Amino acid sequence: MPHDETPPNLIWERPSRAGRSGLSRDQIVRAAMLIGDTEGLDAISIRRIATDLGSGTMSLYRHIDSKEDLLDLMLDAAFGEIGLPDLPPADWRERSRQLATATRAVYLRHPWLTVLTISRPTIGPSYLRWFECWLASFADQGLDIATAMQLVGVVQAYVGGVVAYEVAEAEHSRRLDMSEEAKRAAATPYVQRVVAGGQLPNFARFFAAQVQPDPEQSFAFGLDCVLAGIAARCPQLGG
Repeated sequence: MPHDETPPNLIWERPSRAGRSGLSRDQIVRAAMLIGDTEGLDAISIRRIATDLGSGTMSLYRHIDSKEDLLDLMLDAAFGEIGLPDLPPADWRERSRQLATATRAVYLRHPWLTVLTISRPTIGPSYLRWFECWLASFADQGLDIATAMQLVGVVQAYVGGVVAYEVAEAEHSRRLDMSEEAKRAAATPYVQRVVAGGQLPNFARFFAAQVQPDPEQSFAFGLDCVLAGIAARCPQLGG
């Protein structure tokens, strides 16, 4: 059988080609992530990254073939920033709590990550290590792998939903160039007129109390509710 000389298609299997520029693939990815963090995904281009790094575009193409490669590498590099808990899988609840909290922190650090996670294949090495850690939290307690995957999906749906809301709120404030306090002040006269009709008694109580939940506490409370539900549904997990 002839040897297959076709180069691998996945960026994870393609080595960088050494050049005289001194650039590394990691430098290119980190430069792209910085642009994404400050200006959004649309601002990322091979030419822009080359300019920021003081290099020629051809030097970048020794490490990546396209912007598609770059986006895949960015996604995986971000997941590599998530600290995996140093806890035995038997302590599944605290392990899940730490992993979910660390995941949220990285998503908020890189707002573009929410888009890439749902629009690109998530098979990079850092992502797979993260996913394996999640699976172990449930599968290593004796649950079948299908149930373990469903539970990972449940927790991730909560984390992703919270993060999507937080990222959207931050982007809305940025576009309006207004703080949350300023937005509330601008909306207050309208809300006062609405609740004066008496048809929204519970919302009126909420508005009068001026409840402003702390984002960290709100996330932790919701996560504890999710984990409590998992514990009730899967008693074999214990805890």
